[in-house]
Amino acid sequence: MAGDRPVSASPKSDEELIGDNRLDITADTCPMTFVRTRLALDRMQPGQTLLLRLRGEEPRRNIPRTAAEQGHAVLDQQEQGDGSILLLIRKGN
Repeated sequence: MAGDRPVSASPKSDEELIGDNRLDITADTCPMTFVRTRLALDRMQPGQTLLLRLRGEEPRRNIPRTAAEQGHAVLDQQEQGDGSILLLIRKGN
């Protein structure tokens, strides 16, 4: 559910949020945003984390929802001062 996603109230730098892997999809548009995210998650081991930097309403809505539907956990979501969003996802089994 959208209301259950953790969202940080104040912008933080990406150095404060750490993931095992990082992916910047700010220049991509849907559906490539989730295609690239899915490929990154597929290469990871269960339990590893992926720190995504994304931009735009469509990826903001769709990536967390689709990741959760596929068994992954959205651990954190933080809005950044430049308008991008950091999303930390833990790969499921």
